[in-house]
Amino acid sequence: MFTPPAAYTLVATDLDGTLLRTDDTVSPRSRAALARAASAGARHLIVTGRPVPGIRALLADLGYDGLVVCGQGAQVYDAGAARMLRSVTLDRELADTALGKIEAEVGQVFAAVDQDGPDGRTLMEPGYRMPHPSLPARRTGRRSELWAAPVIKVLIRHPELTDDELAAAARGAVGDLASVTMAGPGTVEMAPFGVDKGTGVTLAGELLGRDPAGAVAFGDMPNDLPMFRISGHRVAMAGGHPELRAAADEITLSNDDDGVAVVLERLFA
Repeated sequence: MFTPPAAYTLVATDLDGTLLRTDDTVSPRSRAALARAASAGARHLIVTGRPVPGIRALLADLGYDGLVVCGQGAQVYDAGAARMLRSVTLDRELADTALGKIEAEVGQVFAAVDQDGPDGRTLMEPGYRMPHPSLPARRTGRRSELWAAPVIKVLIRHPELTDDELAAAARGAVGDLASVTMAGPGTVEMAPFGVDKGTGVTLAGELLGRDPAGAVAFGDMPNDLPMFRISGHRVAMAGGHPELRAAADEITLSNDDDGVAVVLERLFA
């Protein structure tokens, strides 16, 4: 049996815009390529900004029973055991203060939160629009209701600023109250300070006995940069954010053109 080089003992894939096609499915070709990597000894690690409840159905469809890094690194979940291994919450008072600081800089923003736990809900205040309408969410009557239970992250949108402009302004306003990142179109998020996909992959790698330096990582947005920084080989998707493509070792085809599969087929030929 072919044994992959040490640089490729872990395959870390983002979901939206990367492994998932625009219809939220994983192609047969990508499934086959991941199976080929697994048969060669590489472990697949899903690394996503989505919270655990937002991917449970997808994991079942894939037959995925490994570890998952969710919520921008705030959660590490064992899909096979249906058990949360780690969850870091964002202090709700700090989160509310951070929103106030952002609004002092750019005017009104609209917010949503992902609650903590394997069954946590996504709550949206009035005016917030989900970037992925297929993801379950419940609308609240006012912002204060967002803080009814512990949260792992806050999502924010601005009626006029671009995602890059909002992310930059939020990062400057928030400082060390939270980590700010952009995860996709219309998806600027605040997570606990110091928590990101890189910290999540590091912990998952320790649990799997795999060094992230031996990973090939796939992503498309700036929230994948911390994962790129600790991975041995970094692959950006065609059409991905320019900041991520600049940090990549190679650029593959788009998610709808099986870009992940193209690279894995070459590495695990």
